[in-house]
Amino acid sequence: MAPTHIALARATGNLGQPILSSLLAAHHTVTVLIRPGSNASSLPAYPNLTIAEVDFSSVSSLTRALAGAEVVIAALATSTIGRQNALIDAAVQTGVLRFIPAAFGMDPCNANCNALPVCVPKAAVQDYLSAKSRESEGRFTWTAISKGWRATLYNGGEVRCSATLLADVVRAVLGVIERRDETRNRVVYVHSAEKDGREWETSVKGTDELLKEIWADVEEGNVDGANLGSCIVGCLDEEYGCDYTGREANELLGVKMMTEDELRALVHSLV
Repeated sequence: MAPTHIALARATGNLGQPILSSLLAAHHTVTVLIRPGSNASSLPAYPNLTIAEVDFSSVSSLTRALAGAEVVIAALATSTIGRQNALIDAAVQTGVLRFIPAAFGMDPCNANCNALPVCVPKAAVQDYLSAKSRESEGRFTWTAISKGWRATLYNGGEVRCSATLLADVVRAVLGVIERRDETRNRVVYVHSAEKDGREWETSVKGTDELLKEIWADVEEGNVDGANLGSCIVGCLDEEYGCDYTGREANELLGVKMMTEDELRALVHSLV
């Protein structure tokens, strides 16, 4: 497809960096949004890359930076996922056609997942995006990318769950940009592998125990602990939609499943 003008919020994180590299390699025009005073020294020098300092809480500041952009990708940290509304409002005002929110991870269409502490702000952002798309009569659209997680086995290790390589998450982002008609206003599910954990030598724990720990962490103000526990439950309990088999968009987005040998080699390289 022809090069697209893309705005990327947070290009220096674990996800933002490889997304930026892939966008530039594909010859897209990229505007990276950073906070004033942020260290941009790690960003590469490319003729098709512009760096814009913005106030992420200011619609007017963001509107100026998004001028001409067709796609906005939010690769924000978990702690700021619930603060995307100003960026969304600016995208609508400037005529952005597609918004990819910072909602990577668990199934955003699963009601159990959306009740977990880490997912509550994600669900609110998705509702906001849907409302803005309706208000624009479909001119403004969105795509959320739900990926499996890497992850003691929970629930006996017998629950099949999806897992996704970082490179495949990036491939999915590029796939959404390339296949905007087919990915319009929907969640797309991708995974590199789906497996249960009974073959691996591990300890076992029930997610019901973990749920009690999550809400105890919430009451104690331990946000990081609650978020980590939420991620484990959402990705390793079938009632939370952890297995994407049969609903994945791998073929549409160009994401290949790992072979058994590739998966084994990856696991052994990490232990």
